[in-house]
Amino acid sequence: MSSLSRRAHGFTLIEVMLAMAIFAIAGVALLGAADNNYRHISHLDEKMFANWVASNQMVAAKLDTTWPPKNNRKGEVELANRTWFWQQKVIKTANNEMRALVMEVRVKEDDEFPVTSIMTYVAQDTP
Repeated sequence: MSSLSRRAHGFTLIEVMLAMAIFAIAGVALLGAADNNYRHISHLDEKMFANWVASNQMVAAKLDTTWPPKNNRKGEVELANRTWFWQQKVIKTANNEMRALVMEVRVKEDDEFPVTSIMTYVAQDTP
């Protein structure tokens, strides 16, 4: 047997360690990508449910016939096995017959920033 055929039967220690290092780096990168993906999906899920709560509360506010709409109404709603806290704000506009209606939804009642906020305008019904 020649010396050339004896060396072709296996990997050296350096080759095995290099391959393990490459697989370890690839594994860490995959775990990081999977974690990042999970966090983004969770955020989108939370945002979607908060938008549903805000839309539902906005419809309820627009069905209310009192003028002007009641300012700083608050409440909580159960949706998707979670409690959502909403707050309605009424903002005066340049036109006295219109008001801006803002609906904010939070995960916790004392959160500084809402998960979502939607706005619409309501007009006073003229007889």
